[in-house]
Amino acid sequence: MYSFYGTWPWYVSGFLIGAVMLLLIYFGKTFGMSSNLRTLCSISGAGKFSDFFRFDWKSQRWNLVVVLGAMIGGFIAVHFLSNGSGVNLNPATVAKLQEMNIDAPNGKLIPELFTSAENVFTPKIFGFLLFGGLLVGFGSRYAGGCTSGHAITGMSNLQLPSLIAVIGFFIGGLIAAHFLLPLIF
Repeated sequence: MYSFYGTWPWYVSGFLIGAVMLLLIYFGKTFGMSSNLRTLCSISGAGKFSDFFRFDWKSQRWNLVVVLGAMIGGFIAVHFLSNGSGVNLNPATVAKLQEMNIDAPNGKLIPELFTSAENVFTPKIFGFLLFGGLLVGFGSRYAGGCTSGHAITGMSNLQLPSLIAVIGFFIGGLIAAHFLLPLIF
C-alpha cells in the first residue's frame, strides 16, 4: 500500500481532483484561485474605485473557504504528512540550474536565490519577482482566470477558451524556462 507521506502518485491526486470537480459541477460552482482576489478586493471596498469590483461578493464567500482549505491543507501536508524528503528534482534540471548559478532547491519548491531574506531585496531579484507577479496578475485577468481555474474547472467543463488558455500557459512557461531565465541569470 502506498504511504500518504511524500509525493502522492498521479492516479490518487488526479482521482481526488476529479471527485472534487464532479461535486462542484453538481452544486453549480466553479473553482479558481484568482477569482478570490477579486472577492477580497470587493470585500475591502475596491468597488468604490472600479466597476470591476462591484458585484455580489457574498455569493462567492464559499470560494474563500477553498483558499482557507488550501492553506490549512498545505500546512497539514508539510508538517504532518511529509517524510522530510521534500521535492526531488530531476538531476538534469539541477544541472541546468547550476549552469545559471542557481543552487538546487534541496527539497524545497523554490531555490534560496528567490526566497532568502538577503536576496529578496536585491534589485535584480526584487525586480524579477515584482515583474513576474505583475505578469501573472495581468495574465490571469486577461485570460479570465488563473491556471487552476482554466486547467481544472474549464477543462473539465470542456470549455474551448480554457483549452486555449492552458496551451498559452504551457507555451509561456516553456519560453520563460528555456529562453528568458537563462538570459536573466
